[in-house]
Amino acid sequence: MAVRESEVRRAEIVRLAKTSGLASVDELSAQFGVTASTIRRDLSHLTTRGLLARTYGGAIALDPHPESSIRQRAVEGFDAKRAIAKWAAGEVHPGETVLLDAGTTVGAMGEFLRDCPRLTVITAGLTALESLADADDVRVECLGGTLRHLSQGFVGPLAEASLARVSYDRAFLGADAVTADRGICEAEIEQTRLKELMMDRAGSIYVLAHAAKLGRRPFHAWAPLPAGVTLVTDATATEADTAPFEDAGIVVVRVQAPA
Repeated sequence: MAVRESEVRRAEIVRLAKTSGLASVDELSAQFGVTASTIRRDLSHLTTRGLLARTYGGAIALDPHPESSIRQRAVEGFDAKRAIAKWAAGEVHPGETVLLDAGTTVGAMGEFLRDCPRLTVITAGLTALESLADADDVRVECLGGTLRHLSQGFVGPLAEASLARVSYDRAFLGADAVTADRGICEAEIEQTRLKELMMDRAGSIYVLAHAAKLGRRPFHAWAPLPAGVTLVTDATATEADTAPFEDAGIVVVRVQAPA
């Protein structure tokens, strides 16, 4: 628990440094209710990882790439993502073939699918592969391709060629962001092209995105969503957040995270 708390605190420190421009040791100590020594250790750790640069009395954000890594995203909305993943896994029936995209939320489904009888999982993500690597009763097919280190997922011509030879009952897709008018937003066109192919081959399509991703446009690569897609988000999403999706013919499910 202590490790998780420190990771959540460090992720929040990076966020604050990006929004305010400067993270002060004294201010951070008061905000998080920890000692100044703890904050200095946090800043040292984040500096070593290249996320911050130390200054006198604090640190400033370093963001050489606007896309966060999968390790950074793993601590963002942790409880909401896990609840979404559990709900999505409950949609899968014994004997089905499903596709799991790369990403933290979709990858978390692996834990909840380990005991599903006669299941075949096709995946482009290392997170799902790791979760299911020793699940003897689950057949796992990897798309292959070029590994994107930031997202820990495979993309490119080899992944696309693999998709051309398969189909599946359900596809579960992640997103850096999602809007009702443009669809799934990602950092690179390779990612959105792959998602379009994934949707073309699926019987049912689910997009898993916690509330903070709804309506955002952080990048310029898009995969349009067909009508009938199910958007699975968390209960903090407001009616204003979800109404545009419902108006576009997208089914919205809001999942309550555990208290």
